[in-house]
Amino acid sequence: MTALRERLLARCGQEATISLVARPRRLVLAGFPNTARRLGSAAAWVGLVSGAVLLIGCLGKPEIEDRWTRIDVTASSLTPYQVVPAGAMPVAMGVDVTYRSILTGFAVAELRASPTVSAAEVVLVPDGDRLRMATDIDRVLRNSVTMGRATRAVTGWDHLIQHIDFNFTGFVPTTLDSAGVPLGPPRGLFLVCYMGSGQEVRLASGADSIVVTPFDSQTFQILPVGMEITGP
Repeated sequence: MTALRERLLARCGQEATISLVARPRRLVLAGFPNTARRLGSAAAWVGLVSGAVLLIGCLGKPEIEDRWTRIDVTASSLTPYQVVPAGAMPVAMGVDVTYRSILTGFAVAELRASPTVSAAEVVLVPDGDRLRMATDIDRVLRNSVTMGRATRAVTGWDHLIQHIDFNFTGFVPTTLDSAGVPLGPPRGLFLVCYMGSGQEVRLASGADSIVVTPFDSQTFQILPVGMEITGP
C-alpha cells in the first residue's frame, strides 16, 4: 500500500491517492463480528483496486509507434544517403508490417524520383521520427514519379506482424522535368515502403498492372518508412 501510494503521488499528485489512502469505516454488526471483518476487508480491497486503476491511467497512452500500423525495414540492398549511378539496378528490401487495425490493400516498395522535393526538405531515415517521416513520405508520393517498384496484396489485423520481401529493378534517371519526364537531374531520389488501395488495369501492351493509391498516413494511421538516396 505504501509503495503504491508513493508512485501515485509521484505521477498523479495528491488528489489521485484519495481513494487509495482513505481508510474505510468498519461496520460493526451486533452479533456478527465475522461479517464486520469481511466488510472491512472488502472495502480495503476496493480502495486498493481503485488506486491501481488510477495509477494505470496516469501512465499515459502508448507511443504512436505502438498505436499506428507500422512498417519497419529489416533488410535493404540500399542504405540511407548511398550514392548510386544512373541506370538500372536491382533493389531488394525486407520489411515487417505490424498491424494495429484491420487493413486490406497493397504494400509497395518503390524507388521514387522527384523534380521538386529535395532530400534537404524532408527527413527519411528508417530509425528517425516516425510521424515526421510519415508526413514527409506523403509529400514525396504526391510530388514524384516511380522509377521501379514491387507490390504485395496484404490483409492484416491488430497485433499481426507480417514479413514481406520485395525485389525489383529500379532505374536511376540522370534527368527529370517538372512532369517527371527524364530530362534533368532529379532533386530527390527516395526508396520508400508504404500501403495503399489498388486496382488492376490492362496496359496497352496487354499486360496486367496494378494502380496503387497510397493511403494517407494520418487518415489510416499508418507509419510508412523510407530513406533518401543520392543520385548521380
